[in-house]
Amino acid sequence: MPDWLMVHNGWLWAILGLVLIGGEVLAPGVFLIWLGLAALLTGAAVGAFGLGWQAACIVFALFAVACVAAGRLLTRRRNEEPDAATGLNDRGRQLIGKVFRLEATMTGGEGRIRVGDSSWRVTGPELLAGTEIRVVRVEGSTLVVEKA
Repeated sequence: MPDWLMVHNGWLWAILGLVLIGGEVLAPGVFLIWLGLAALLTGAAVGAFGLGWQAACIVFALFAVACVAAGRLLTRRRNEEPDAATGLNDRGRQLIGKVFRLEATMTGGEGRIRVGDSSWRVTGPELLAGTEIRVVRVEGSTLVVEKA
């Protein structure tokens, strides 16, 4: 390896980090920023400890895994199950916790409610028409409700 590369090894990692972070700005996806941060940390470690290129690559790999994992924890929503659907395009899931009025008396544990311009099938305890109910969960296209 050329001497100039060994002397400026830490700066090259810092430049790589800035390029990766700049790439994140141009093509946002919240991934390159963590690799850019790992490259900046690697540049700092190389500058502080004078690591060779082999050790620097190993340090970068470790920092990359740590930064991506930390980024995942920071960007995940609170109380969200990993890999859970966000509710986007899932109308039933968006209704959980909302209160509605029964259109008709529930018989046999089944009834219907009106939500906007649509009608939903509901299951739960037998209740009279006009009773306020709260959606507690969704089972397929059926809302499971309880008295509000």
